[in-house]
Amino acid sequence: MKICMIVTDGFEEIEAVGTYAILRRGGLTVDVYSLLDKDATGRFGLTVTNLRPFSQFNAEEYGALVIPGGPEYKALEASQDVQAIIKQFIDAGKLVAAICAGPTILGRAGYLKGKKYTCFTAMNEDFGGEYQDGYAVRDGNLITGKSAAATIDFGFLILEAAAGKETADQTKKEIYYK
Repeated sequence: MKICMIVTDGFEEIEAVGTYAILRRGGLTVDVYSLLDKDATGRFGLTVTNLRPFSQFNAEEYGALVIPGGPEYKALEASQDVQAIIKQFIDAGKLVAAICAGPTILGRAGYLKGKKYTCFTAMNEDFGGEYQDGYAVRDGNLITGKSAAATIDFGFLILEAAAGKETADQTKKEIYYK
């Protein structure tokens, strides 16, 4: 399964890079798109280059979408194009994963209604679902993560959903994760 991630300036580095690394270790293809069609600088000053231009994004190529958190969530949430892509993935029953501030985008759009989810605790609103105080939560094709500290659990939950439990368990073993 090919996975895409969308970032822009202000992304949370550990959530984006850590998730990317876990998925790649598990053998998945992960393409990272820049909302602004250029390099993106994270919340703590790490600039990532060689990103794919968002203007060339084609959702049909991907089976999963990952939304990292950080202050960038405001720009992603404000983008009608990002909102349309999220809807397209949800409607097609594809995997959608968001961590920290990212799940608030899903919640405000109504996708967490009736679902179990987590997010950065201080950003939890009444999204109409059942908030879970765990690092990573899966409910059907939605995966949510709580915070930067949850990145490893979040990444492995996506890997398991996308490539299977055996692949996730083998990848955990390779990095001595229990």
